Amino acid sequence: MYQKIPLRWKITGLALAIMGFAIIMVGIALIGNLVKVKEEELKERALITARTVAEFSGIRSNINGGPEERKAINPLVERVRIINGATYIVVLDMNRVRLSHPVDSLIGKVSEGADEGPAFAEHTYTTKAKGEAGTSVRAFVPIMNEQHEQIGVVLVGYLLPTIPEIIFSLKFEIITTIIVSIIFGGWGSWILANHIKRQIFQLEPHEIAAMLVERTETFNAMHEGIVAIDNNETITIFNDKAKELLGISGDVIGKKIREVIPDTYLPEILKLKQPIYNKELNVRNKIVLSNRIPIKVNNKTIGAVAVFQDQTEVKKLAEELTGVKAFVNALRVQNHEYLNKLHTIAGLIQMNHKEKALDYVFQITEEHQELTQFLGKSIHDESLAGLLLSKVTRGKELGIQVIIDRNSKLRRFPPPLDHHDFVVIIGNLIENAFESFKEVNQQDKQIFISIEQDDEVTSILVEDNGCGIDEDIKDKLFLQGFTTKGEAGHGIGLYLVNEIVKKANGEIVVESQKGHGTSMIITFYENSAKRRVEDGAANH
Repeated sequence: MYQKIPLRWKITGLALAIMGFAIIMVGIALIGNLVKVKEEELKERALITARTVAEFSGIRSNINGGPEERKAINPLVERVRIINGATYIVVLDMNRVRLSHPVDSLIGKVSEGADEGPAFAEHTYTTKAKGEAGTSVRAFVPIMNEQHEQIGVVLVGYLLPTIPEIIFSLKFEIITTIIVSIIFGGWGSWILANHIKRQIFQLEPHEIAAMLVERTETFNAMHEGIVAIDNNETITIFNDKAKELLGISGDVIGKKIREVIPDTYLPEILKLKQPIYNKELNVRNKIVLSNRIPIKVNNKTIGAVAVFQDQTEVKKLAEELTGVKAFVNALRVQNHEYLNKLHTIAGLIQMNHKEKALDYVFQITEEHQELTQFLGKSIHDESLAGLLLSKVTRGKELGIQVIIDRNSKLRRFPPPLDHHDFVVIIGNLIENAFESFKEVNQQDKQIFISIEQDDEVTSILVEDNGCGIDEDIKDKLFLQGFTTKGEAGHGIGLYLVNEIVKKANGEIVVESQKGHGTSMIITFYENSAKRRVEDGAANH
């Protein structure tokens, strides 16, 4: 029930309750202080009044006189009591007999007050006593004659006001304070509540809690890893997939990103304030494909988010785009090619050229078998060998001779690459070579492929005699989205190739002449760190 109360009323009610409590506490302190001040004030008044009475000559001269003279003391004292507003003034002789009192029946009787003793020893002092009418402040002053001998005591009492009486006396001030506090406190609380509501998009706390739970579960249901930080590099989002991919356990929300993942590269987005898409990163010894994007509100960067996935899955997708698609095309081309060959063989047999038909069968069998055996022996990866074989067949359909250097060999992949990377590289380079012949009218169309490897270097050469590349676009070849084909979906192949080469600290050299062809050479070094040191020494 409490959760359903609107936030405005909660804040306003709480503020008023706190303010009311504060007013009560301050009121108690003020009233307590006021009681003390009032008590000190009455003590001073009692002492002054008692001294005044003790100095009256009519009292000093009559205190030891006859009965008539002693009776004259009370009317005199009563006038002083009324003038000074005292509750009572009592004059005692040295035998403690009352010579004055507001109650006539007590005059002439002995006083038995427990606090009167010191006054008969010439002491002046004040006390506080509780009687039937309430608590009173009493002042005691000795009465001295002209010979400085004590002849009596003056006792002046002022009744202390009670707390209800004090509150009642301040009723106007208290009521005014409460009304003003409620008006301005309630108004301020309502404004504050409205301001908070605007900041939280008019949502109630239970709605925000439900949205947070839904958001967390949504992120955890995603197949990609998601990590977000704020401007202080504090983790605000870390979904289950991210924990699985990066081997993180436990709750990391609220921790610094550098403490959890030192090599995340996410804080740099806070400085760049620009997104970085499709970047391959090595995070906690895992290769991931990352999209890192600044989080902006009202054009102000308030954090950054990284969306990433295991590069293995991306490589499989890339392999499908460059390899599997090529295999499908190869099957279609091979089917078409074999139909043509079967038609040729059938025609030779019908023309009774049986020996020529047989020679033709042996020829095409030997060519295919030789290429298959070479690839199986020199290229120690079935995916790559199959890709090259499919490209040769594809070239035949397009009227392009695809030549594979018979000195080519590949025994291993340079670290940290694998067969997925090589399929992407070679598949894209050959496809770009095929594209170079689309606007070329020539009989002799050739693509030359060479893969060389020794203990130090692995190099890939793809060369064609196609249309070539303009000098002014060479620097743009490997930019994401750049293409000369003018079709949607292009501009990613050479970008992926360049990203893989950079991952392995390799090199790409492009040589081209417009109208004469293009040569692309990619070189990987077995010990890239050693090579960088040597290059630096050579430059110096």
